[in-house]
Amino acid sequence: MRSIPSALQAKLDGGATTLARCWVLVRRDGTVYGFTDHDRDIVLGDVVCRAGAGLNASEASQQLGLAVGGSEVSGALADDTLNEDDLAAGRFDAAAVRLHLVDWSAPELHVLLASGVLGEVRREGAAFTAEVRGLAHRLAEESGRLFTAACGADLGDARCGVDLADPACRGEGTVAAAPGGLTLIAAGLGGYAEGWFTAGRLAFTSGANAGLAVEVKTHRLAGEDAEITLWQAMPEPIAPGDTFVVTAGCDKRFETCRDRFANAADFRGFPHIPGNDFVVQYAVGGEAGNDGTAFA
Repeated sequence: MRSIPSALQAKLDGGATTLARCWVLVRRDGTVYGFTDHDRDIVLGDVVCRAGAGLNASEASQQLGLAVGGSEVSGALADDTLNEDDLAAGRFDAAAVRLHLVDWSAPELHVLLASGVLGEVRREGAAFTAEVRGLAHRLAEESGRLFTAACGADLGDARCGVDLADPACRGEGTVAAAPGGLTLIAAGLGGYAEGWFTAGRLAFTSGANAGLAVEVKTHRLAGEDAEITLWQAMPEPIAPGDTFVVTAGCDKRFETCRDRFANAADFRGFPHIPGNDFVVQYAVGGEAGNDGTAFA
């Protein structure tokens, strides 16, 4: 149940109000932004909610049950607040959003209206529109363990146990050429077998994309160099001389876990679980083979 300060309730009950909406946005790296639809900045706690962003919000939709409610906010892109490069780099993905109703004449009088996370962001010229998803969206996330043939762990996490800091699983390279937005030719990775970094993670350590990471789609050998194709284009152009660190990839098959990483004991899947081909099999009569398969 929402608790409204008595002084704020008195103003809500009055004929004239001095109310504004404030949004506090917290990125996953801890960076905090504040916005308001008032014509002046409002200080909400220790956050300055800026009025210059031109932020507007749609009506919030909520309903009974566990359906995900939400709304949209729109505003202008600006270098000192929300900018296109940060949005494209994913720095605002899944950022926490809190919507407050504030008395702008006395900002200490406020009430939290809704909480959520930032969802899909659409950019049109110098403006953006962002989806705000209600907290019920977490109920749709995978929870617990699934019985599948593939491994349920991520390479290098606590359940997997593979040490990605090991030089055998981690390579340092330098971009020699970038013939396309998704492909780069890298020096320094000639000692690794083809495909070793497929499905791995590449993080730039210098250049315009320093600090950003992306998943590797394919890793091929190109003479003494390596050809790496990325799943997603970087927000800034990749330039020769950019350095990066890339870690090994895993296709989550038992054979890969056993042969490539010698980690079969920590495999978090069920490689012998029956698949769809077993489910659709049926007896057709006749003599059975040595493996139990029935022959007509």
